[in-house]
Amino acid sequence: MSGLSGDSLPPPFTREAEGFIGYLSRERNRSIHTVRAYRGDLAEFASFAAERGIADLTEVDLSCLRAWLGSLDQHGLSRATIARRAATVRNFLAWATREGYLQDNPALRLKAPRRQNGLPDVLSESQLQPLLASTLEAALEGDPAALRSRAVLELLYGSGIRVGELVGLDIDDLDHDRRTVRVLGKGNKERTVPYGVPAAHALNDWLTRGRRLWIGPDSGTALFLGPRGRRLDQRQARSIVERLLASVDGTGARGPHALRHTAATHLLDGGADLRAVQELLGHQSLATTQLYTHVSVDRLRRSYEQAHPRA
Repeated sequence: MSGLSGDSLPPPFTREAEGFIGYLSRERNRSIHTVRAYRGDLAEFASFAAERGIADLTEVDLSCLRAWLGSLDQHGLSRATIARRAATVRNFLAWATREGYLQDNPALRLKAPRRQNGLPDVLSESQLQPLLASTLEAALEGDPAALRSRAVLELLYGSGIRVGELVGLDIDDLDHDRRTVRVLGKGNKERTVPYGVPAAHALNDWLTRGRRLWIGPDSGTALFLGPRGRRLDQRQARSIVERLLASVDGTGARGPHALRHTAATHLLDGGADLRAVQELLGHQSLATTQLYTHVSVDRLRRSYEQAHPRA
């Protein structure tokens, strides 16, 4: 597994933000994926602050924070994503206040939308199969972006791993003979996850025909790269999946996590043991995995009500 990497955070509060990132990594022992997510959220907030003419962290106030959350909502981000980004900035500003960079914490009265607790949207097999077939057809042309898109989609669905886990993968995390991938999950816990034959073919095509065309001095051993040869980041991966899922009619499933939900639901629908799915997904609590049994029952109920004459 690679260490934490990323470009320098943009102004106007680069020094403070980099200090906070170092605190998360060294003192709080946060995972590589968690620290990358914090870095991305802070970079986005810093860019927004700069656009508003803010030149220093001390100029950030409650009105700026509220305007930032409003801009996220206008861009169509989900409540869960907005809530996560707000939590990142709250934690950052609380740390900055403790460290003496701020006299008062402007985020104390900041309210973000609560996460919705509804059942996750999943794709049916009839919705997913044409999408997988279309990515295979596009990859046959040999375009690196198409080869990468196919490999990302097949691996996310074929293994059920998180997007943060996906972008953190290195080439040697793959065991091609056993068709397994070594994943560093939440809390720096490592697990080994199997993937299927279609994902194996997609990964092999990406490695032999696509990745080599984008290799650069910053590539290292990263499994997935961008066109400039740097490790694929979470925002890029989300964009790839959201673009692909946008072409699927009749579903609200969007983003990489929808593929994780879909993989878990399809496994349980196919008769997989709940504890095996828990281990596959890397859930600490079985109760988290049990959510997907409710998804399966909900789908069964809808099918029953639509099809049974006595429903």
